[in-house]
Amino acid sequence: MGKSINLVYLVISALVAVVLGYMIIPMLKKLKAGQSIREDGPQTHLVKGGTPTMGGVIFLISLLICTILSRNFTMESAMLIFSTLAFGIVGFLDDYIKVVKKRNLGLTAKQKLLLQILTALVLLFYQYNSKDLSTDVILPFSGNTFSMGYLYIPFILFVVVGTVNSVNLTDGLDGLSSGVTIILLIFFAIVAHKLERTSIELFCIILAGSLCGFLYFNKYPAKVFMGDTGSLALGGAVSAIAVLLNLPLILPIAGGIYFIETLSVIIQVISFKTTGKRVFLMAPLHHHFEQKGWKEIKVVAVFYSIEIILCIISYMILF
Repeated sequence: MGKSINLVYLVISALVAVVLGYMIIPMLKKLKAGQSIREDGPQTHLVKGGTPTMGGVIFLISLLICTILSRNFTMESAMLIFSTLAFGIVGFLDDYIKVVKKRNLGLTAKQKLLLQILTALVLLFYQYNSKDLSTDVILPFSGNTFSMGYLYIPFILFVVVGTVNSVNLTDGLDGLSSGVTIILLIFFAIVAHKLERTSIELFCIILAGSLCGFLYFNKYPAKVFMGDTGSLALGGAVSAIAVLLNLPLILPIAGGIYFIETLSVIIQVISFKTTGKRVFLMAPLHHHFEQKGWKEIKVVAVFYSIEIILCIISYMILF
């Protein structure tokens, strides 16, 4: 597949998402699907109250439309679409209950975790039983593969569910999760091209383009938020890409921003419960820098830059 064709689909998917944004955002406003802002969060975020959420449907619909246009009909692309949409549906249910039905709790933590595990099991079953795909894991630095045997099952479940929730935690500033994921998807597209996995490459390009179109509305000051609908879907997409490329071990590096954010929450909780003291002014990490006086745009720009560096390092490690 030529690079020029890929660029065409990148542009087309971005344009489709922009058109969809102009159509869907007014609908979300009519549904009164406004975001509730945490009172214990940064005070500067209180002005965002009422901004439409569930905007992840914009890039998900764009992804579907452009996949059909590209005729990217393979089992790999089908599994990538499944993982993205299935996790997106879990997020949509949570958003819908909280935002539209006005039930603050949405899905319970146990319900969300169970649905996420069930979705991850479908992906795992396909990968584990496919004659064309290997369950060996590519080791960074060496490029060799490692067979985990039956340990592959709990390991991949942990990777998928952990990644999905890490992306969700990253979605806390205007354009942060969108932009970081665009960078990661471009990295995966380059890797897939190098490995001659054209179906995965095209999926990455189309989703990255769709996210670029969504970012037009999601950048600061955001006109729409992706909600759990979008963040869980993106987590499902990037984890599935890593699994199908046999590269789950590269995710903590290439997707380093997700994991730094998650680690900051884990450290904060453990520290507070054991010592009564907080390591960070606020968690996840992006809020810590806001509390230190950084403007939201600066935090996002710095995190974008770090993500680009991490992806470059990851590519050098792999090749």
